[in-house]
This record gives sequence, C-alpha cells and structure tokens, in this order.
Amino acid sequence: MSELSAAQALAAIDWQRPWLAPLAVLGLQVAARVQAGASVADALNAAMDCAGLAPGIRFAPQQALPVGEAYEQFVHGQRRVPTRDNLHDFFNGLIWLHYPATKRRLNDLQARAIAAQGVGAVRGPLRDAVTVFDENGAVLLAPQPLYEALAAREWRRLCVELRPLWRQARLLVLGHALLEKLVSPRKSITAHVYQAQAAIKNEAMVDQALARDLSAPWLAAKPFNPLPILGVPGWWPENENFCFYDDSLVFRSARVA
Repeated sequence: MSELSAAQALAAIDWQRPWLAPLAVLGLQVAARVQAGASVADALNAAMDCAGLAPGIRFAPQQALPVGEAYEQFVHGQRRVPTRDNLHDFFNGLIWLHYPATKRRLNDLQARAIAAQGVGAVRGPLRDAVTVFDENGAVLLAPQPLYEALAAREWRRLCVELRPLWRQARLLVLGHALLEKLVSPRKSITAHVYQAQAAIKNEAMVDQALARDLSAPWLAAKPFNPLPILGVPGWWPENENFCFYDDSLVFRSARVA
C-alpha cells in the first residue's frame, strides 16, 4: 500500500469477523511474520512449510514477473505467484493456501484463454468471469430455499423470513479483493455468490469440488448472484434491525427481463 506499510495494514485486520474465521489460523501466522519484518511472499512460504501444505506453487517477490509477461501465464508456467507487500496480495496468498485446487483451476482457465486469444484490451466473457470470481467471489452452502431467495433477490425473504435457515448455511469468501475491502466494512460491499453444480455437503469438500465444477462454458455465463455481504444474518450487528434491508440502493430488486 502506498500510505501504509504491509505490517501497518495487517494490524488493522479484525480476525474475529465471521468472514475471516476459516482463514484466521494461518492468517494470523502470516501476519505475525510480516509484522516481524518478513515480506508477504516469504511469510506465506514459511507458513505453508510449517503447516505441511503443498498447494503446488511458491510465492515470489513481484520483481520475479518479467516485464511484458502476463501474470496468469507466469503463474501457470512457473508455479510461482508474484506477490507484493500489500493487503491485496496477502489475502490472495491466504486463498491459495486454503483453496489451492480452485486457484489452480482458475489460473488454468485464464492461461488457456490467453494462450488461445492473447491478452487483448478486453478480457472476453470467460476471463472476465474468472476474474470476477477470483477477486470478488464467495460460495454459499445452504438449504435450497436460501439459494432460491438469493437468485430472486428477495431480500426480506432471504434474510428475515428465512433467517432461522441460516443456522444451516455457510458462506465462504474466496475473493481476495473482497476480503481486502472487508477490512473496512461498509454496507454496500457486495459478493458475487456462486452456487456450485456439484453437491458440496461440508467445507472440507469445497476446494476439490469447486475445482472439478468450474468449467469454461458454465463460468463464461457468469453464474453469480450479488449478495451485500453485511446482510448475512449473524455477520453484522446492524442487520438485527430488519430495516437494514430496506435500503434499495444496496439491496436492489431483480432486473425485469
């Protein structure tokens, strides 16, 4: 970050937030190493080694990326992730450590598209969809009525009438830009929620199931539903007052075809 050092930026993270719970153990370890003077890349590699993880990649300084080479192609070919000392790349690294198969699949889709079509001024439908999910995506594991209400953008039904069903649901944030934005929570922050085609019964299945699930034709259609993330029951104190969902600038109705 230009104004704050990586260590200062990491100090602002509240690891008690519900969206960070799945990432907190390793996240705190990596953050502690950075705050002790390590680069974000070195801290991620050290945490990965200590935990015995094998995501199939290593983290490298941003300078490892040759001038003029596409980031996605470099990661795909070298199995090294250029990493800057900022919050954005810190969270990208954490997602690599927790969801390596999914990240490799997304990178493979990007690299194949670049190899076939070049970088270009416009990403194209597939690369654009992959980028949206990689940067801003989340996966909802929930009973079917919650999926249906979310797809219809029936916010009162989703978050008020069906509120008890959220005890059976889990929303997992995979978008590293989304996590970066949530360091300073505000009502308008919106996730792009993916409903996996494969049956995912618990969090342990998510990474491998998503990696199998993500296909080029399916993703290119952008099968995402917007969800203002602070509206998730239990994630933000203000949504206990159900007037929270009356803000039509944030909780927007479905478009009429």
